Amino acid sequence: MAAFDGKDAVDFDSIPVAALNVDVRNRLGLYLNPRNVVAADWTAFAEETDLSYLEIRNYEKYENPTRKILDDWPSRCSDATVGRLLNILAKVERQDIVEDLRPSIGNIPETFDAFICYCQNDIEFVHEMIRQLEQTQYKLKLCVFDRDVLPGTCVWTISSELIENRCKRMVVVISDDYLESEECDFQTKFALSLSPGARSKRLIPVKYKTMKKKFPNILRFLTLCDYTNPCTKSWFWGRLAKALSLP
Repeated sequence: MAAFDGKDAVDFDSIPVAALNVDVRNRLGLYLNPRNVVAADWTAFAEETDLSYLEIRNYEKYENPTRKILDDWPSRCSDATVGRLLNILAKVERQDIVEDLRPSIGNIPETFDAFICYCQNDIEFVHEMIRQLEQTQYKLKLCVFDRDVLPGTCVWTISSELIENRCKRMVVVISDDYLESEECDFQTKFALSLSPGARSKRLIPVKYKTMKKKFPNILRFLTLCDYTNPCTKSWFWGRLAKALSLP
């Protein structure tokens, strides 16, 4: 990529802009928010994110338009990554910003609102979860193993790292097939092995279809999100999103 050379260890094109912390976002605003006739400002950045003239005019009402554009960008574009951001800054000749932010973003570990524990036979429901929680007003970040983990990594090692250190919570998609999955069994038991204070808010079991087998005993002490209940289905996604959004 244009902004950083091959010496950088981080693949910025794989990191969503949502991973940028508050300090980095605020610093971007300090650089880009002031209208500038000499250097590119937030409007030039906005144009490069494919916003139209009228859309850019509507961002003028915000006190921090740069921050608002960064917040909205992932819902508009699939390539809203740190790599794309750095390339845009280089393209509009704001290398000064790139150099200033380099120490802050050089080692960003991607973090997520939730790790989704599921078996392959339940992948269609996981796709629906992505549509309902990531691509709507909730704008949550889900860690879906088949999508977000590169091939060749050790399943057990990367699962443990993600669950313990990089995901705020863990959604367990319960089904008859889940009960037969060694990988799901490991992920669930690992999450439960964490400190009692952490595990009480980490695990959220979700049942999305009827089951023939007995519900797992190790999850019975946790409140279930039941997609199969017609009485509560209308607020299922909002309820789940709220639980995943809690601090």
